[in-house]
Amino acid sequence: MKPQGTLTHLNQRGEAHMVDVGDKAISARSATAEGYISMAQETLALINDQGHAKGDVLSVARIAGIMAAKRTAELIPLCHPLALTKVEVIFESQDTAAGIRCQAIAETRERTGVEMEALMAVQISLLTIYDMCKAVDRGMTIHTARLLEKSGGRSGHWRRDDAD
Repeated sequence: MKPQGTLTHLNQRGEAHMVDVGDKAISARSATAEGYISMAQETLALINDQGHAKGDVLSVARIAGIMAAKRTAELIPLCHPLALTKVEVIFESQDTAAGIRCQAIAETRERTGVEMEALMAVQISLLTIYDMCKAVDRGMTIHTARLLEKSGGRSGHWRRDDAD
């Protein structure tokens, strides 16, 4: 993958700064991200059967992902705080590979994009699954967190070539 432009979070002196988005037009913006957690087949069965002593793992992870998207600007230093209009977290059990796919969709009507919010929702959702299940499976692996698609703003629509 080749870079698409310049690093906008560096000023002319190479110092980190928050990008000025004040002159950008407000527009509908959306981003979709995904990530995976691999685990033992028994752990996946425990999650799918809702047999975990801590409760419904995926419901807790979904709420954690939504909360994380809303707090992205507090954790990523140069992100702008955004008024999100939608955050959706979707889980898909993968029995063959023994794992779970997490997809997050974030939307807003703002001057800057929501890619970081979608990625944050994915990562925290997956970390929550790990946290809730680590007592039975410390070998779980979180992997392949990536942006699938974004729309809105000056750069318009972008979609991964290898997105489902």
